Amino acid sequence: MSQSPYQDPSAQGQGPQDGPGYQGIPQAPPVTEGYGYGTQQPMAVPQGMYFDPNTELTLPVGVELASIGRRIGAYFLSIVLSIVTLGIGYFIWGLIVWGKGTSPAFQVLGMRCWRPAENRVATWGTMALRDIIGGIASGILIMPLVSFILFLTGKQRKSIADMVASTVVVYDPNKVLGA
Repeated sequence: MSQSPYQDPSAQGQGPQDGPGYQGIPQAPPVTEGYGYGTQQPMAVPQGMYFDPNTELTLPVGVELASIGRRIGAYFLSIVLSIVTLGIGYFIWGLIVWGKGTSPAFQVLGMRCWRPAENRVATWGTMALRDIIGGIASGILIMPLVSFILFLTGKQRKSIADMVASTVVVYDPNKVLGA
């Protein structure tokens, strides 16, 4: 009969831990606070701003990321406003309000485009990029559906136009970001 390479669990007192000089399993050092994946280190937030852990954005106090419903409402409102102003009026209106980091539909609904990397409202050039180039990119083949899916599933609710311009859309009910 051959001897098994596995130790018999009923044989007590015959393992390496029972030999002389065995100190036991060394204890791991204590885990420091904030260690590991999924935990955020506290970060310095500029005066008048707050860090939203759900979206991982730093936003001005009194401003919040625009809701999905508000963004969808702005999409349909922009269609209505384009029809009512015969397109050209909407475009001229856009040229005027882009300097305030908004579009005609966003302006009506109290929303702005925010540049998280710069902690500021989008400039006229950023808004032109977002609305013209982002609009063209969103209008190609199945891109409106892709843009909508990205917008619904992303924690920062970015559409393709937002990705092109590196912006997020925020709701500013108290006009914290200016008139």
